[in-house]
Amino acid sequence: MPDVRRIAGRYELLEQFGHGGMGDVWRGYDVVLDRPVAVKLIRPEAATSPHLAQELEKRFRREARITARIQHPGVPQVYDAVLDESYEQLFLVMELVDGVPLTAYVRPDGPPLPVSWAVAVAAQVATVLSYAHDVPVVHRDLKPGNILVARDGTVKVLDFGIAAILRTDVTKLTATGTPLGTHQYMAPEQVRGGRVTPRTDLYALGCVLHELLCGRPLFSGDSEWQLMMQHVNAGPTPLRRLRADVPEALEELVLHLLRKAPEARPVDVQEVYERLRPFLPLPGAETSPGEAGPAGAPDPTGIFRRPYAPRARSGAADGAAPDAHAVGREAPPAVPAAEREALREQIREVHAHYVALMEEERYAQAAEVVGEMIEPAARALGSENKAVLRLRTRRAVSRQLAGDHRAALPEFEALADAYARVSGPSSEEALDCRAQAARCRGELGQVTEALAGLHDVLEAVRAVDGDVSETAVELRQDIGMLLLAQGRAADAFGIMEPLHADLCVVFGPDDELTAEVAETLAVIRLDLDGDGTPGSSA
Repeated sequence: MPDVRRIAGRYELLEQFGHGGMGDVWRGYDVVLDRPVAVKLIRPEAATSPHLAQELEKRFRREARITARIQHPGVPQVYDAVLDESYEQLFLVMELVDGVPLTAYVRPDGPPLPVSWAVAVAAQVATVLSYAHDVPVVHRDLKPGNILVARDGTVKVLDFGIAAILRTDVTKLTATGTPLGTHQYMAPEQVRGGRVTPRTDLYALGCVLHELLCGRPLFSGDSEWQLMMQHVNAGPTPLRRLRADVPEALEELVLHLLRKAPEARPVDVQEVYERLRPFLPLPGAETSPGEAGPAGAPDPTGIFRRPYAPRARSGAADGAAPDAHAVGREAPPAVPAAEREALREQIREVHAHYVALMEEERYAQAAEVVGEMIEPAARALGSENKAVLRLRTRRAVSRQLAGDHRAALPEFEALADAYARVSGPSSEEALDCRAQAARCRGELGQVTEALAGLHDVLEAVRAVDGDVSETAVELRQDIGMLLLAQGRAADAFGIMEPLHADLCVVFGPDDELTAEVAETLAVIRLDLDGDGTPGSSA
């Protein structure tokens, strides 16, 4: 396995992908719970003396505790907070969010963002802030870079790390002599160093909504000082002068949010939400042709159109389908021999890493490791090259072992089709992928489809290897167990009793597998007639 930094004995730092007000953010991995995490690492240079170290420790502990108290789906969960005695490793372990930053939705040179999209983002942010302000916590640095839209359209507000509980004993922790926040979204009272309240976040929300609707920041300037002075003194341009289709009431709300005096803004974020509601799509409403947002960006209006909707079906456009399959079956481009060999060496290293992770039962990370190699390998070698198919198979297997049957199912089905084309429909690889897809369906509760799939594979295996090959025995046992789980005890007996007889002949009654099937038969008999014979449903 590659040499990676591990902290607290369980969190591996894999890749740095962001910077925060107090430290760097890493994509990490929790080796105990086999899941990806985000790790916010406090910069060690922040503690240059014992006194500053103690203040940093207080600030860090408060950050972890406050963030953990904001119980809302729009705030990433806090998993752990760890400090070491040297103060050189202070880190917050949090939910890793797969999403698109709001900066990708701001299109200064392209078509404007649909009004419904901008309002849906603002409404979701308002909901998050309502929970935070109730703690009470003020974010202080609300901006597009601190807002993500997850793949399902849920808006996530990041980095409550520089927020402070609204109490007098907390002001000393943030009184560093410079205002906290980002200049393009900083309320006038922040610029002046005045008291920060929930209405400070309302001003920043007004800046964000203005930018989403018109595609450019509220103010622009050549220096931070110029920007800050505009927030203090300059009047905002009304939105309808910049974009005629903005509803008048929405323009009025944004101007209300951007008033210079905090007490002149809306009374609270609940009022903001109520004034946004008329511009949100209604439940059941379809997306109109003019409401398409940026290509590939998650739609934040979806949670309003289909509230509490179920997860998309397997194979739908939710990222579950294998990406290499989407590459297509075109002939791969000619790759120079040296590059081809370098790629194969990289693939060998990935396989070695994968095996090591699987031995440690780190299935989710193993799937991620091979998954990162699939697309570049498919581009160079072709999506149905045997080396690429092996990578895809290993990802499917590790996802299945991790319990992510919903993601593994479409991968196994696509692989079965690919192996059928490459090696033939009766090849061992094609049949195995068909069987694994059926097992995934069984785990997902699709028992009828699972049984049909297993029976089909069993017939194909019997035709080549007979009834007592290792694969046939495994399939027969799986079918019997699925029937038993359905309460079809007589049908299960009809499968398991002849299987037990075959195992006794081939391996003997004391064989471990024979004994296991015998135990299952004993359970089945409890569901049958008292004399131990199958009922009429057989």
